[in-house]
Amino acid sequence: MAEVPHIDRVITQRIVTKIGGGVAEKNQPPIAPIGIFDSGVGGLTVLKEIARQLPNEDVIYIADTARVPYGSRPPEEIIKINEDIISYLVQQGVKIIVLACGTSSAVAYPILKNRFNTAIVSLIGPGARAAILASNNGFIGVIATVNTIESQAYQNTLKELHKDVVVTAVATPLLVPLIEGGFVEADETRRVLQDYLKPIIENGCDTLILGCTHYPHVAGLIQEILGPGVTLVDPAIQAVEETKALLAKRNLLKVQKGAKYTFLVTGSVVQFEELGSRLMNRTISGVKQIGL
Repeated sequence: MAEVPHIDRVITQRIVTKIGGGVAEKNQPPIAPIGIFDSGVGGLTVLKEIARQLPNEDVIYIADTARVPYGSRPPEEIIKINEDIISYLVQQGVKIIVLACGTSSAVAYPILKNRFNTAIVSLIGPGARAAILASNNGFIGVIATVNTIESQAYQNTLKELHKDVVVTAVATPLLVPLIEGGFVEADETRRVLQDYLKPIIENGCDTLILGCTHYPHVAGLIQEILGPGVTLVDPAIQAVEETKALLAKRNLLKVQKGAKYTFLVTGSVVQFEELGSRLMNRTISGVKQIGL
């Protein structure tokens, strides 16, 4: 197959005007926080990227650990869960919301993006655009939850960006429970990954989208199995780039130094603090439990 030409980065600049169905909340000042949420610790990979690209921004992070994982729940349940959490974040006065969850981005975003007057950033578009830019041979792999793969969100978006792309999509349902259980470097996780990644290797993919925010936590193992010839794409990088561009366009970037992170969970506080601190390489404390 002929090489797929890279999409000009101007496309990304044009996309920022179309993020979400709403606009960044006009009634909120630049000092208002960014809202992000996930079913558990996966969204911490998005928080790391916010800390890197937007170090001044305050963040409210919700981990819906009482209902983790989302990946095998009925789509209508995922949509209702997302609607409740987004409504809660809007009530907290956030200026923009990043869906720090691949399943939410694939299943709930298309339904909910126009229901709120606050911009909502999905991971699907940013991840697909980054993969197209990264791939040289046009063979792109996606690993994600069952719901994300079955939604065809990444497959369709990649094809819309370039019709000749060949996509290998693999559902990886065991990874989230393993990571949430703290088995990030365990032999069992390595064995599961070796099995899941076989189609990616066999089909000659030179690029792999980590389609669940939990997966960058095991990116080292994935890269080791695939080898240096395969580029791993973390959609959070491009999603936060687009978030930053949208906030800048709306004059909503916080310039004051000193970011404050508020962590809220629906499940165990202790478990989230212990695992989250380990994955973030920094102490997470003061986590509060909320009901949704």
